[in-house]
Amino acid sequence: MTLDVVEAARDLIRCPSVTPIEGGALDYMQAVLSELGFTCHRLPFSESGTADVDNLYARLGNSGPNFCYAGHTDVVPIGDAAAWSVDPFAGEIVGDRLIGRGAVDMKGSIAAFLAALSAFLAARGTDGFDGSLSLLITGDEESVSINGTIKVLQWLKARGEALDACLVGEPTSNDELGDMVKIGRRGSLNGSLTVTGVQGHTAYPQLADNPLHHMTRMLAPLVEESLDQGSAHFPASSLQITSIDVGNPATNIIPAKGSCRFNVRFNDHFDSAGVEAWIRERLDRAGADYRLDVRVSGESFLCPPGLLSDVVSAAIEKVTGRRTELGTTGGTSDARFIKDHCPVAELGLLNATAHKVDEQVPLADLRQLADIYRTVLDGYFMA
Repeated sequence: MTLDVVEAARDLIRCPSVTPIEGGALDYMQAVLSELGFTCHRLPFSESGTADVDNLYARLGNSGPNFCYAGHTDVVPIGDAAAWSVDPFAGEIVGDRLIGRGAVDMKGSIAAFLAALSAFLAARGTDGFDGSLSLLITGDEESVSINGTIKVLQWLKARGEALDACLVGEPTSNDELGDMVKIGRRGSLNGSLTVTGVQGHTAYPQLADNPLHHMTRMLAPLVEESLDQGSAHFPASSLQITSIDVGNPATNIIPAKGSCRFNVRFNDHFDSAGVEAWIRERLDRAGADYRLDVRVSGESFLCPPGLLSDVVSAAIEKVTGRRTELGTTGGTSDARFIKDHCPVAELGLLNATAHKVDEQVPLADLRQLADIYRTVLDGYFMA
């Protein structure tokens, strides 16, 4: 069969798969992939304190190389329903655009790959290429990412099944479709700083110890000093303060403590331990009583340009005439797990409306992305 990319995207959007709910999206994919000849495995995972998550791994072929497409069917909540111009789960076409939650992030991309697969297999047949095709689809990317991709990869390793290359369909394009391919991602570290002092009356500061005065001295070097100047494929690392909280309703009380939260997006000059050490060294200068709690969402990584990025770049240029940029900007993605198993690159739709009200994609971009993905498959499995 040959799948129509627009109708496939509409069908997926109509599945209300707000993370971590499956919503019928994996059922739809399993039906399509089974008809294409794939062997499908539904992989539900759970862990204490987290929601149960359903995942899908599908493979066609038994030999290598194994080319994998990775993505997620879970979507973020719609927010204010009244602010949407259409039903966010109706898959409505308005003019030349498809509007709905997940249109960009990332059901449109999944539909494009399904359409590309159907066209590729219609032309070649299930035995018309050397190697295997697979899809790793999670329902846990927009949530805590505990019961999704990382556990599917562990399941594959336990089976002795390897991936040789992986294309992730996250929305990587900025201004025009295909203008950026991600070959790495910055790491992300979240810090929670609590500074303790001695409460007192503002009229008698000598009898108190103002923690906010200490905090201002502690934060100054974090925002004024640069972690680095960037690297060949990464921008400079960045520390951004996101919240300062005291909870002091009075104007004449020196508080006993204050807290602050910040996020660091760091490049390949650092790992998370190095970032934490850089921060603590500067906090220690103030000599104040503080506690720093750190949570790491992901380490920075880079997949150096090679076969996969070359094939993807060539496909973009062939379909669009556009020379792509190999970049590392943006947030984290499940590529941070996959990079430990095989080379990974990310290519998807324009990211401008991701997670927004009236998330939308031009129909022309959907069709063109399907053509790019089909050309990637042709390039990777050269006849």
